[in-house]
Amino acid sequence: MNKNSLLKNRRTVAGIMVLSGLALVATACGGQAQAAIKPMWITPQVSGKTVSFPVSEIDKNTLVHFRIPAASGTMAFMAYNLDGKTYARANVCPPCRSIGFNLAGNNLVCQTCSTVFDAKTGDGLSGACVPFPKADVPFQVNNGNMVMNADDMATAYSNTEVAGRP
Repeated sequence: MNKNSLLKNRRTVAGIMVLSGLALVATACGGQAQAAIKPMWITPQVSGKTVSFPVSEIDKNTLVHFRIPAASGTMAFMAYNLDGKTYARANVCPPCRSIGFNLAGNNLVCQTCSTVFDAKTGDGLSGACVPFPKADVPFQVNNGNMVMNADDMATAYSNTEVAGRP
């Protein structure tokens, strides 16, 4: 096989891989591609072990991302509304080292590797990083603010960094 044939075969294989990835995302999103909701980065208030921000940020943007300080730098989280319910989860995809998800229908889609996760359960559906489900962060809503405990957040983040569920 000559160089031109090898190059053409590589391009064909790459094209098939891209189309296969798009088909997986479309299948995971209920059989049809859905417009992804991109996140808005916000800055929460951190006071001791309490982390909070106005629920109106989620109402306005549907999907918000935020960081909190940690011993090793920062930890990223996301909060979003889906079917009338609010969710908070760790925002990390350890194998591909991504911090960032879009919301597409009932799914979270990694902005780096396109792995698809069920937005209601955090479970992986398709893609390379499926074994790393997005752990829930417990929260309360007080006086119009989403309020979380930093220790609970650190636990959720740690649970997301290892394959499987604790």
